[in-house]
Amino acid sequence: MGGKCPSRKVKKRRFSHKQARRTKFELMGDDAVYDQLQKPDGVRKPMPFDEDLPGMGQHYCLHCDRFFANVTVRDEHFKTKKHRRRVKMLNGPKPHTQLDAELAGGMGMPDNGPKLMSM
Repeated sequence: MGGKCPSRKVKKRRFSHKQARRTKFELMGDDAVYDQLQKPDGVRKPMPFDEDLPGMGQHYCLHCDRFFANVTVRDEHFKTKKHRRRVKMLNGPKPHTQLDAELAGGMGMPDNGPKLMSM
């Protein structure tokens, strides 16, 4: 009745602990990046040195929320289609908020229009 047992390689592949490592690669949401871009340039501080990040955390793309090993790699990233799409998306209309989602789902305050005069 039973079939062939999975080989050891399949068992090892099953337990890759991907979920445990997922937080390491999480990026900021679009709304958080949009809020940072709306701040004036004087408010943004230079990045502190961090040994755990590529390039000591000095070469950063704010739009894509990525760190790069050196300036040339970052400059090449600025020319990619993925970066240009991201910049275009973030320079467009403001991203939706939780309040927008609740209003669209009918969970917000009802809008009954202007009050009519009663006689």
